[in-house]
Amino acid sequence: MSDLIARMFRTRYTLRGTSYLLHRIGWSVQVPSHRPVERDADAVATWRREVWPAGKR
Repeated sequence: MSDLIARMFRTRYTLRGTSYLLHRIGWSVQVPSHRPVERDADAVATWRREVWPAGKR
């Protein structure tokens, strides 16, 4: 988000400063409050090991 602000408005903010600005305008961090019960840890580990690195390239 701070990179987007820098590109659009040509000013830099730290991550903490960006967080402060977003909270002042009423935005919040979108983090799930709990993990889903049906989560498959093995499938997540396989995805992280095989699929995710390929997408980063």
